[in-house]
Amino acid sequence: MNNGLKSVIAKAEELSAIAEPLRFIPGMGPVSVAMLLAEMPKLGPMTATEAAAMTGLAPMAHDSGAMRGKRVISGGRRSLRHVLFQAGLAAACHNPVLKAVAKRMKERGKPHKLVIVAIARRLITIANAILKTGVPWRISSAA
Repeated sequence: MNNGLKSVIAKAEELSAIAEPLRFIPGMGPVSVAMLLAEMPKLGPMTATEAAAMTGLAPMAHDSGAMRGKRVISGGRRSLRHVLFQAGLAAACHNPVLKAVAKRMKERGKPHKLVIVAIARRLITIANAILKTGVPWRISSAA
């Protein structure tokens, strides 16, 4: 076996080891985890704010004209943001911690898309924390 193939196999095993704890987060499916690892190879050492900004889920201020006081998401990696939005939809229904967060936000009258983006941002924060600390997902860990 040549050295190139050995390095590819080693890299695949390393990515598999990184992906394993992320699969236990309710709402994160195999596509979400694969996109996260492909688009954000440095996930773990970065801060939660950096991770949210890199995915394009951080609120950006546009305080001029008609948008004064409004925040929008933009920038970052667009394809990853789209996948995490779908993961946020799933997590809002199937993740017990994030389901409660989504319910509270809806009760306060927040728009549906804002709720899902907030859940997606929390998902990326949870994934970053899991990779940073090495502690697997537990319901009490995200509360």
